[in-house]
Amino acid sequence: MRSRTALLAGLLLVLCGCSVVSVDLTPRVRPLRETTVEGKGRDKVLLLDLAGVLAEEPILTLESRPQVPLLARVREELEKADEDERVRAIVLRINSPGGTVTASDILYHEISRFKARRKVPVIASILDVGASGGYYVALAADRIVAHPTTVTGSIGVLMLTVNSGGLLEKIGVSASYIKSGQYKDMGSPFRSLSPEERAIFQELIDRLYGRFVTLVARERRLDEARVRAFADGRVYTAAEALSLGLVDRIGYLEDAIALARESAGIAEAKVVAYHRPRQYRATIYSAADPPPTASGVADLARMVFSGPRFLYLWWP
Repeated sequence: MRSRTALLAGLLLVLCGCSVVSVDLTPRVRPLRETTVEGKGRDKVLLLDLAGVLAEEPILTLESRPQVPLLARVREELEKADEDERVRAIVLRINSPGGTVTASDILYHEISRFKARRKVPVIASILDVGASGGYYVALAADRIVAHPTTVTGSIGVLMLTVNSGGLLEKIGVSASYIKSGQYKDMGSPFRSLSPEERAIFQELIDRLYGRFVTLVARERRLDEARVRAFADGRVYTAAEALSLGLVDRIGYLEDAIALARESAGIAEAKVVAYHRPRQYRATIYSAADPPPTASGVADLARMVFSGPRFLYLWWP
């Protein structure tokens, strides 16, 4: 048996000559598949997940299989839905405390663009939390349904940075910069912000906050001054959000699906979801991604140690 193995190995070497044999064992990200999770009929209501921290980079998880970045997955799902004329409505299932300013804005843009192009209703269903950037994305929907126990709001901007100068000093390490301008290293994690630097960052944050407030006022048809009065970063219960005009009604996910069918003018339609092979998508509550408890901690840790970030994020 050993002699046969050696002979086979030698034969392979002869056949290969001086070439290099490369075997790629990296797991492949497979194309999306469609699963019916509820109902029946020719028409479809697409259930699209937005869960965990909204970020541009791939989600870090404890799982070995490769994860598609959130923005790429959402765009891929929208493109797949765009090619299917039987997709008559979309339900955004939101369970997110928010994320980066840019990721939140891109998701809002992609959903708004799809809605304008396809002329189909989009209903947002906020589950446990839809705060800050999570609520920002919900503004792309025609109607927003909040679960009775939803926490939402937190309209505002957070800049996250770390000052590790004291820790480095204790272990005898120091950092120095050679810079082209006075403010080139502002936000450095190795020192505190100066008053001038803090003022510059505050001006940037105020502008990003103004963009958020303007969007809320426009999409929710509210007076901008009224929005600024309650958009001080606090979170609201579903009932409080309803009274402020931040959401349209209080209900469960099935209520949002029923509203999607009603808005599309279809009495019967099956609820579908897109998934990768071997992902569990059997009911309307099956998640498209790993539980946010694992990925969310990793995402926040990455944000802390990757330098200053501007965030539409509720992070108590």
